[in-house]
Amino acid sequence: MALYWIIAVSFAGGLVSLLLASIIFKNTNATLTNNLVSLAVGTLLAASFLEIIPHAMEASNNNYYDISFVVLIGILILFILEKLLIWRHCHGPHCHKHSECDSNTKEKESNGNSGIIVIGDLFHNFVDGILIASAFLVDVKLGLITALSMLLHCLPQEMSIFSVLLHSGLSKFKAYMWNIASSFATLFGGLLSFFVLTIMENLVPYVLAIAASSMIYVAISDLIPNLHEKTDTKDSVKQILLILIGVSLIYFIHASVHVH
Repeated sequence: MALYWIIAVSFAGGLVSLLLASIIFKNTNATLTNNLVSLAVGTLLAASFLEIIPHAMEASNNNYYDISFVVLIGILILFILEKLLIWRHCHGPHCHKHSECDSNTKEKESNGNSGIIVIGDLFHNFVDGILIASAFLVDVKLGLITALSMLLHCLPQEMSIFSVLLHSGLSKFKAYMWNIASSFATLFGGLLSFFVLTIMENLVPYVLAIAASSMIYVAISDLIPNLHEKTDTKDSVKQILLILIGVSLIYFIHASVHVH
């Protein structure tokens, strides 16, 4: 049963994310993008601390120290990867990569950035598939909550990628094709993870811990800095409220389905 859920969520989630992102992109503005980012921050952090980490600890027979240590190591590794590779994806309208792409004097750099972003998106979606599969192997409801958090996180991401691809000179059709191909990386990552983790069940708690560290890192190092660029009191209050709504969404879903 878990395999069918992984296939359905991985495949549908990528296409739904792309569809919604493209629809929103047509009428998007900086305010809408920032609102989506704020909501994603709340859901990512809530899913990590309220769902994934507690389940990882339970699956490891309450080995709290090891799971906490893996979460810490995961965050540090992601920091190192971001330094060595282009790991971070743009989620807001003031992304440094986008400011480079928006410069008319850097057309070649724009084309190069679009290629790098596509490759990065393939890897990112592949990792998302692994994280979703590990969650479904523990509990279907946990998998659904994890997938929901990632969907909200991917909406502004896909909008940003779609924008960069169009700016680099690709037609809308080709931009859609690149994004659809990228979404299949989630399915591939989910299937590969399912067969590996089914055999090596003892790894599941630690993969969940890495999932949590990934979501925490994205929220804190990537999304929140974009929000800090808006310093107006009204914007700040709106951001806080949307983050709290994101947290509340995960909390009430957790309470209603009785995951534990």
